[in-house]
Amino acid sequence: MHLLETRDLTHIYRGDVRALEGVNFVAERKSRIAVIGPNGAGKSTLFKHFNGILKPTSGEVLVRGEPITRENVREVRKLVGLVFQNPDDQIFSPTVEQDVAFGPTNLGLDDETVTHRIEEALHLLGIEDLRERVPHHLSGGEKKRVAIAGILAMEPQVLVLDEPTAGLDPQGVADLVAFVNRLPEEYGMTVVFSTHHLGLVAEMADYIYVMDRGTIVGSGTVEEVFTRPELLTRTRLDVPPIPKLIRSLRENGVAIEMAYTYEDAKKSFLDAYVRRA
Repeated sequence: MHLLETRDLTHIYRGDVRALEGVNFVAERKSRIAVIGPNGAGKSTLFKHFNGILKPTSGEVLVRGEPITRENVREVRKLVGLVFQNPDDQIFSPTVEQDVAFGPTNLGLDDETVTHRIEEALHLLGIEDLRERVPHHLSGGEKKRVAIAGILAMEPQVLVLDEPTAGLDPQGVADLVAFVNRLPEEYGMTVVFSTHHLGLVAEMADYIYVMDRGTIVGSGTVEEVFTRPELLTRTRLDVPPIPKLIRSLRENGVAIEMAYTYEDAKKSFLDAYVRRA
């Protein structure tokens, strides 16, 4: 039984716009999954099916082996939390603390548990100092952290992040990568995210789905996807800079191990240097 799964998922918007066509997707426990593709590929539409915001035209979405229905969608949203690309679509309370409290309060939890959930979420995102601030007066990066904290306070098993690095400065991106990478092992959480920053995928993901025009056109590990430049080219994407550079060096006779992350690339270059010394 998979934690999250879609079977032949199709979604047609009004006007016969086919946003998704026969999508089969699987997310297991404690995994980090990237969904990549050009604008209009269907990534956001797919994510909105994961917790019942959108209803399939055909096919189905299953959470822990059970199809999402009108009767269980409230329970599903306890298990699958979605953070929108634009945090202004998600933040609406007078203060940060009240916004983070909204989800657990609506789960019917007692005051002591809600307070504990708030403290944990604020601490995990490093925004304890923002608790009394007005959310709409915050920076884009701060708003994004508040939106994520509001979902984490509900303690979902799956955290879905739609373009989480959009609008973040370099330090904000680095902090987000470190945060995402802690969740599976430390909190047992599955993370599904989309991004146009393909250089981050190897830092954040164990598995990749490639989407184009509403369908999944490829999938695999970081190595399996990024060693298929023709797949990325066909979907108007490009191989990230690190593997692209190393592949070029290898093709020009440099004996260097393939790498996909900064740390692995540094090790590969140092090893190659030592061998040549």
